[in-house]
Amino acid sequence: MNRLVIATGNQGKVLEIKEMLAGISVELKSLSDFDHLPEVDETGSTFAENAAIKAKAYAELTESKVLADDSGLEVPSLGGAPGIYSARFAGEGASDAENTAKLLKKLENADGNERRACFVCEMAIAEPSGKILFSANGALWGTVTRKAFGINGFGYDPIFVPDGFSQTLGQLTPEIKNKISHRSVALRQIIYFLGRL
Repeated sequence: MNRLVIATGNQGKVLEIKEMLAGISVELKSLSDFDHLPEVDETGSTFAENAAIKAKAYAELTESKVLADDSGLEVPSLGGAPGIYSARFAGEGASDAENTAKLLKKLENADGNERRACFVCEMAIAEPSGKILFSANGALWGTVTRKAFGINGFGYDPIFVPDGFSQTLGQLTPEIKNKISHRSVALRQIIYFLGRL
């Protein structure tokens, strides 16, 4: 296994995954390394379904093994929203700041357990034929703050304080985040799988 394509154009996510996979002897690429790839529609109703859809489609398109993930933030008091719509919570093409602002607005009158939230990550690896070789998942529970703190990370990181910490993911160092994040939990399973290939 000499090449693994990370199926995202999100450079923050690419950097995070590359840092965690640095010890694996594999050439890592991202979707931005390929020209004219069509965007794959995430038509699943769960994170796991969307990760599998992306892994299969991009594996066939790039003729490579592909690692795809679908992840986002679930707030139980909001019925699980933003959930699979995390990246476009404020509309298609919405910025991180716009998505964050919408979530904070929805929670402006919420207190205590109503501000509980969970970052969820589902990952899938597919081979060039489109067959799923392995799936993994991770979760990180915490609380949504009332305003943003910190400039590290991306997405909802500046408004999420993980359980056991007093700072947001936007304030914690990348080293700490990479040890505790939902993505790191899933990636540790991926690393174990890749090490057996």
